[in-house]
Amino acid sequence: MRNMSIKIRKVISYKLWVISFGIFLFLTYHLSLITHNYCYAAPCYGTKMPRKKEFFMGLQTHAIFKKYLEDEYGKVRSFQNFLLLTLGVYDWLSIDLKGGAGNIRQHPQGSDEVDYPSRFAGGYGFRLKLYDGKKIKTVFGFQHISLHPKSIHLGTVKNRSILDDWQASLLASCDFKKVTPYLGTSWSRIDYIHTVADSRKRKMSDLTKSIGFIFGLDLPLTKKAWLNLEGRLFDSEAVAFSMNFSF
Repeated sequence: MRNMSIKIRKVISYKLWVISFGIFLFLTYHLSLITHNYCYAAPCYGTKMPRKKEFFMGLQTHAIFKKYLEDEYGKVRSFQNFLLLTLGVYDWLSIDLKGGAGNIRQHPQGSDEVDYPSRFAGGYGFRLKLYDGKKIKTVFGFQHISLHPKSIHLGTVKNRSILDDWQASLLASCDFKKVTPYLGTSWSRIDYIHTVADSRKRKMSDLTKSIGFIFGLDLPLTKKAWLNLEGRLFDSEAVAFSMNFSF
């Protein structure tokens, strides 16, 4: 019975590895398609990553205060809440997944702000640990969030919107006694997809404001729980807060 139990665990472990590797290949391929045109802002989680076969879970709030769009579309704001799941594929590679809800507030030039109430939002990404020293770590990450809020009627015309939020980041952190601050840079983009009746238009964020500055902090509460605080400037004005647990 013991040998049978060991064999079953090995089969399950192998299947999990195959599934995780497949997800990694999919994300890598998707990233290559995106970065062929531009490399695109979503929270980047920081430099704390699970080791192989470990995972993190958490709750996150993400607020975008300002992100400028092309042409007359002005700017967008958004408030989002997520359940987080991070899987350790290897010690140097993690897969980041999230699901929750978020709204979109779009302010065209010369018009009133349009508010799309919260509904489904989801995201995915991955992080690669480039350097893992005694105190200093560097991590490359790619993250994507897609928001699908409720449709609204302006007059008698139905309006729908989708917000696709992309980010590639490079972060460096340094461990102190009780906290782990990190700094980095990002290349980000938001796509605002607006449908009026049957007319669908995609507007990108202002590509002259794609380079951003990231600053954050991991604050341990226990050996297996910590808070993450993160802010972004220049490419957008945004903050993220999460409560996380390791397993």
